[in-house]
Amino acid sequence: MTSSVVAIVGFIVLFVLMLLRVPVGMAMGLVGVSGFAYLVGGEPALKIVGHTSMRTVTDYTFGVIPMFLLMGAFVSNSGMSRELFRAANAFVGHLRGGLGIATIAACAGFAAISGSSVATAATFATVAYPEMRRYNYPQSFATGVIAAGGTLGAMLPPSTVLAVYGIITEQDIGKLFIAGIIPGILAASMDMLTVAIIGRLRPNFLPAAPPHTWPERLNGLRDIWATLLLFVFVIGGLYGGLFTPTEAGGMGAVGALLIGVLRGKLTRTDIRRSLLQAVRTAAAVLTVLIGALLFGYFLTVTQTPQKVTAFLSVLGIGRYGVLALIMVMYIVLGCLMDALAMIILTVPIIFPVITQLGFDPIWFGVIIVMTVELGLIHPPVGMNVFVIKSVVQEVSFSTIFLGVLPFIVTDLIRLVILIAFPILALYLPSHM
Repeated sequence: MTSSVVAIVGFIVLFVLMLLRVPVGMAMGLVGVSGFAYLVGGEPALKIVGHTSMRTVTDYTFGVIPMFLLMGAFVSNSGMSRELFRAANAFVGHLRGGLGIATIAACAGFAAISGSSVATAATFATVAYPEMRRYNYPQSFATGVIAAGGTLGAMLPPSTVLAVYGIITEQDIGKLFIAGIIPGILAASMDMLTVAIIGRLRPNFLPAAPPHTWPERLNGLRDIWATLLLFVFVIGGLYGGLFTPTEAGGMGAVGALLIGVLRGKLTRTDIRRSLLQAVRTAAAVLTVLIGALLFGYFLTVTQTPQKVTAFLSVLGIGRYGVLALIMVMYIVLGCLMDALAMIILTVPIIFPVITQLGFDPIWFGVIIVMTVELGLIHPPVGMNVFVIKSVVQEVSFSTIFLGVLPFIVTDLIRLVILIAFPILALYLPSHM
């Protein structure tokens, strides 16, 4: 068989394995090693397994992932999410749809220190959903807002997805994190605007909560000092060049631990739970990364990236036409697999196309993560929807998907804005 046929067979086998529920990292590793062994030989294939595995778990650059995951675990278990929600609710909860706006704002704040979309969605399904239902918000709206707010974890720094993209493409992870700030704020603002528009167009659909007094509002602001301090410390140090991304993750984890302990929010049991949670998640992510790197060796031998680049370059639809095709591909893939697997599987193939077309790799990282966000709530497999369903079991999948439809439209509009105005992603990194 020619290398092109071997590559096609490899992709078919990979998707079959994933449909059979084989873990993504194991499936990619198995196909990558088998294909490499077929084309190059068994001994070299076995050597790259040992070399790749050891390099991944010992490389300093890869340490950014477990460090930020540990910081997110400490934050999740120290109750900061409830403080953020109470503070936001004190200021906007009295507006029509105000609890939805407060949920988006709190999700943005929590995402900025946890870096995980799934953790953000799961946390606020517990924190915000009961409060919205207490004031008779419809189930579809309440769950839809939480699902949409959860996606902010993929964009606002520190983002695990952006870190993995930076590792695969060898881009500056610090610049990628900083590049996500303005698009992340834009995402949160547009989601809040969507809630406000729904409240305006359907005044009987969204209720308003009783207003809070100014002393209550000030008390709410005092409660979120820890969140603001941690974010400014980590991201400010990263932007100012005081920390590398890996060091920022380590400092953030230590800072979250100290703040939680000094405030009495982290017990010994919470610390143990956080450590186990971070280890399990990091092990899963690193396993997927090892599998992706092994699959990448197979793609390199078959010259798949070069062939895909050559094919797209001769279509005659222009650079933005090619970009539109890639975005459509990601939206379709978002219906079939989770965000991290999508990034790891496709970026080694797509990235050479993007660089040859002259697009900025930092900007494309933001675009691709923004598209992946859409996959987190897009039917029929939106990961955030499944997470919310596991927490709020009385709500059906169809109800949650109905609630996220307005936010899917908002995401598509935001994607067009970021493509039309790259400066939104590139302004802050250009000043580092």
